[in-house]
Amino acid sequence: MPGHGQNLDQYVSNFERFEKSLNGESKQPLHAVRKAALARFTELGFPTTRDEEWRFTNVAPIAKEIFVPALPSDGHRLGLKDIEPYLFKADAPLRMVFVNGHWAPALSAVESLPPGVRVMSLARAIVAEHDLVTQNLSKYVRFDGNAFAALNMAFLKDGAFVMVPDGVELSEAVHLLFLQTGGSSPVMATMRNVIVAGIASRVSIVESYVGIGAPTSFTNAVTEFIVGDRAIVEHDKLQVESTRSFHIGTTHFHQGGGSGVVSNAIALGGRIARNDVTAVLNAEGCTCTLNGLSVATGDQLIDNHTTIDHAKPGCESHELYASILDGKSRGVFNGKILVRKDAQKTDAKQTNRTLLLSDEATIDTKPQLEIFADDVKCTHGATVGQLDEDQVFYLRARGIDLVEARDVLTFAFARAVIDRIHVDPLREQLDAMLHTRLRQGRVASEV
Repeated sequence: MPGHGQNLDQYVSNFERFEKSLNGESKQPLHAVRKAALARFTELGFPTTRDEEWRFTNVAPIAKEIFVPALPSDGHRLGLKDIEPYLFKADAPLRMVFVNGHWAPALSAVESLPPGVRVMSLARAIVAEHDLVTQNLSKYVRFDGNAFAALNMAFLKDGAFVMVPDGVELSEAVHLLFLQTGGSSPVMATMRNVIVAGIASRVSIVESYVGIGAPTSFTNAVTEFIVGDRAIVEHDKLQVESTRSFHIGTTHFHQGGGSGVVSNAIALGGRIARNDVTAVLNAEGCTCTLNGLSVATGDQLIDNHTTIDHAKPGCESHELYASILDGKSRGVFNGKILVRKDAQKTDAKQTNRTLLLSDEATIDTKPQLEIFADDVKCTHGATVGQLDEDQVFYLRARGIDLVEARDVLTFAFARAVIDRIHVDPLREQLDAMLHTRLRQGRVASEV
């Protein structure tokens, strides 16, 4: 049963408004799925701390707020100069920009695509690539037991669709930029991204979630990767939304034989931010690397939940998630490695590290191994601590003041993840962002 104080009726009312905006689309088979998802969401309600998967993350502030789904007709007045600060230097020529969850073609740049490659809005792809899109929607990210996935599916309208055919390698990253501008009322954006990497293809995807003007907003994003045999997928997600905003992100990788996935998730924003990442290694010879960095200050809460499902034998996975917590912020890490009965010769490694810069900052960490095979190599570990005072002293003895010494060591801690980002301009941008965020956190703690 839904918990107390949840304004579920508002979503039913908002769905009626949303439904009217669909025009002829409401008669398509997909709309029946939307209605089924809404019905399931109202049955489930928002999760509460009584749910094991949400034990350390209270989403009551999301459940109590009145959010209005953003519609394309709501419009925006952003120009290219407005979005320049959110484009990493030498920005990828393949750029899709979305405002409050809806594609903004005037701000996007999709040019010089190799033959057969598709980069378009999901709304357009549902028509142009109907069979390919609909056969994958909710196939991997199911909404029957996931309230946020159900809510996302109920209000499904737009997002990004990227399809790379067999044997094609994209030389440039595809940048998906999602901007939250807010409005007169708190806005909810429910975007859905579908990325299909064909056999022996290669693609790099950068997802950026940014808030403009510190809006009170709710982002509920789902990104699904269908990775073909021997395909290589590189993925970076950067979340720097307003600290008045809420972000629930779900990322799913379904891997074919011999494929490789590297995913880096960087979370700096959000009042409450949840990052769910699942990778299913569904054929022999897969490799998967999941890295994450969270930097929180003030009263932020950043929650990272990961699952690596070794469903077939002979696969490797590597995972490193790090958190830097200042002020009264909280972090959560729950990392599960599942090795199924027939997944012999599995090699899995997981590490979680947390740096606490304040006595009031806290972390709840739960590494998990569930192993049902006997010929495996699996390790996991978690460390929580503060800056090493001996190292601080060492730097100060060489003429570096206390503040700079602490920043140097903190930045070195973060670089263990940042250095793994493969897009050079994005990595440089993150360096600058991290320095700014650490400085802001220090100032806030001194107030």
